[in-house]
Amino acid sequence: MHFDYSPKVQDLQARLQAFMDAHIYPNEARFMDEVAANRARGNPWRPTELVERLKPLARAAGLWNLFLPNSPRAPEGLSNLEYAPLCEIMGRVSFAPEVFNCSAPDTGNMETLERYASEALKDRWLAPLLRGEIRSAFLMTEPEVASSDATNIQCRIEREGDELRINGRKWWSSGAGDPRCAVFILMGKTDPQAPRHAQQSMVVVPADAPGVHIERALTVFGYDDAPHGHMELRLENVRVPASHILLGAGRGFEIAQGRLGPGRIHHCMRSIGAAERALELMCQRLTRRVAFGKPLAAQSVWHERIAESRCLIEQARLLTLKAAYMMDTVGNKVAKAEIAMIKVVAPNVACQVLDWAIQAHGGAGVSQDFVLAQSYANQRTLRLADGPDEVHRMAIAKLELARHQVQATTELEPPVTRGC
Repeated sequence: MHFDYSPKVQDLQARLQAFMDAHIYPNEARFMDEVAANRARGNPWRPTELVERLKPLARAAGLWNLFLPNSPRAPEGLSNLEYAPLCEIMGRVSFAPEVFNCSAPDTGNMETLERYASEALKDRWLAPLLRGEIRSAFLMTEPEVASSDATNIQCRIEREGDELRINGRKWWSSGAGDPRCAVFILMGKTDPQAPRHAQQSMVVVPADAPGVHIERALTVFGYDDAPHGHMELRLENVRVPASHILLGAGRGFEIAQGRLGPGRIHHCMRSIGAAERALELMCQRLTRRVAFGKPLAAQSVWHERIAESRCLIEQARLLTLKAAYMMDTVGNKVAKAEIAMIKVVAPNVACQVLDWAIQAHGGAGVSQDFVLAQSYANQRTLRLADGPDEVHRMAIAKLELARHQVQATTELEPPVTRGC
């Protein structure tokens, strides 16, 4: 495995970093001020003028739709391995991915539509998503059941002639409150009598369909995550054409595995960026502050934490690059162990480094004056999003046990005897 960045990727890295230096980092405070002003006016979900102004600049710079590989509709798309270092840079600032049309859940939804939707659905929904004209949400998790086991999902999708009727509740539907959110991809139950993993299907639902009700916005450690946000929705006799079902009835789990693999690795790439920035801020703070007669950076306890942070980040990055390489070369199914491992490792690494960075900043670390507190809230949430740590660890353990069981069986086979 060779993880050297190609000249093409190195050029994109330099251009992306220059864009971040010129347009993203200097505008972090302005972004937060604009969100606060919208919140004060009673509409925190209103898109910021700042991000909308930066999008055409990003597109003109050739930094647009970099996440989507092998799509004729997005020729600028990169492989997972090529995209990894770029996604990491975007992950350093919370609103940056949207500027480049590379933010969740749109990226996962666009990949799902590209892989599994009809051409008619692609024309209707994928094309404007790729142009950045609309946004989307993914409706999977439900409040009444343990959604870490997706077979528990109760939202019903019932066929009635040429239509599908949908009833149920969903929550943690990120971005569903955005006025630009025009389409949902929803997972629900089409056949309760089918085998366990053939009961669910995925359906494309227009966000303005009659019967779609946004019940409330959910906070994360008190943050409303505006203007993106996370919504709880009620779907009451929502009707869509039967042609809006993706791939076919009962194939929801198959689609979920195809969708969540890239989505998970993108989250992990951004987590590494968040961890890198936290380490950078930690070192800056420690060199500028004095306690007990010498700079904090001279205290040995911080030497340990800085060194450990660097070790953790490098390990997480290498594991992420390995997973990306395998996804590109042997496919998501073969790379499932690596995807599960990075989904556990990367957010935990980011949380640990952020925790130390917060400690280095003292009271300022948990205030709104630095990005650390909100970044920690985001990274802690990722230990639940797209499957909690426990589910991924269970999957890793099962794969490991199966591998050793095969080895043990082979070792116990009796020797072949041959006649004299």
